[in-house]
Amino acid sequence: MMAWGVLSLLVGLLLIFLFILGVAAAIKWLWKDRSFAASGEGETPLHVLKKRYARGEIGKEEYERVKKDIE
Repeated sequence: MMAWGVLSLLVGLLLIFLFILGVAAAIKWLWKDRSFAASGEGETPLHVLKKRYARGEIGKEEYERVKKDIE
């Protein structure tokens, strides 16, 4: 009979631990975009411009003009 009490306690503690771990993971996942943008490590305007040029969204003339404006 005592074994069931100990087993129930361990299962309860495991569930509490998993719940706390899940909450922490959710907070980290929700916060990662904000911390990345706040740290200044996001895409720079020049990087976005280069990607648009590489995809063919803008031509060479527009690329050069905008590049000159943002530098």
